[in-house]
Amino acid sequence: MKSITVQRLMDQFKLEALAGAGRLDREVSRPRAHRPGLEFVGYFDFFPMERVQVLGRKEITYLLQLSVDERLLHIGNIVKYHPPCFIVTAGQQELPYLKKFCDEEGIPLLRTNESTTEFIAKLDGFLVKALAPEQSIHGVCVNVSGIGVLLRGKSGIGKSETAHTLIRRGHRFVADDVVVLKKLGPALLLGTHNETTREFLALRSVGLINVVRQYGRRAFQDETRIVLDIELTTWREGDLSNALELEPRFTEYLGVQIPHIQIPLQPGRDVAGLIEAAANNWYLKQLGYSAAEEFMQRIQSNMQ
Repeated sequence: MKSITVQRLMDQFKLEALAGAGRLDREVSRPRAHRPGLEFVGYFDFFPMERVQVLGRKEITYLLQLSVDERLLHIGNIVKYHPPCFIVTAGQQELPYLKKFCDEEGIPLLRTNESTTEFIAKLDGFLVKALAPEQSIHGVCVNVSGIGVLLRGKSGIGKSETAHTLIRRGHRFVADDVVVLKKLGPALLLGTHNETTREFLALRSVGLINVVRQYGRRAFQDETRIVLDIELTTWREGDLSNALELEPRFTEYLGVQIPHIQIPLQPGRDVAGLIEAAANNWYLKQLGYSAAEEFMQRIQSNMQ
């Protein structure tokens, strides 16, 4: 199971450590934060103790209205479960009772000036991506007219050169050589880079180029949802099919099935143009339109 440290959360969100600073190595392994409301009134049947606990104005105000003994009891009941950390939002003060427990138990108590709603939205989004199952594959990732495309094929077949042509046509580059795939949901696959190769595209006979430096910030994006898997293959006689509608094929990554297309390479074929056509065709199918179906309907209408 993937995990990140509390220290990484501190660095990501510029959090202030109020207590437990010696235990920033504690690990967070579950996405999404939790606000301990029911737990403060004694209901622990479904307490997600392994999640980051966020204390907003509602929780802090409630604790401050309790007597000292009640407050210590309720805080102690939660702290004994040893969650990864507590984060107090909206820059709230008057927290000596929390600091005492967290220092004694070695649990980081952190603070942000952001509002509770905005901070939880950012925190949940970050944790979902950081803790998502992932795999790295050899290929190129591009965004063609808003549609994420994974380009695969044998080394030297022309994946990077094809990506370069797409970039010059106004599409966006995501990753070259190593594409990191992250599963964010049952049918949601995200493609991104591995940070080391960020913005770099390797072109044979030319070398490395920095896409942003050469073509501007709009030519690059950090990540994209993968919806098409396109494999560039060596041309073989008889590879092309004259069928109006090819049988659907899929490639599976991390349990997510992605529509798969093979494009055989031959001198003179506009591979980048074919990829644009495949991406636009996929989009139209999502809207319920099929060119092959419309064509067959016209034939049937003429026959009648």
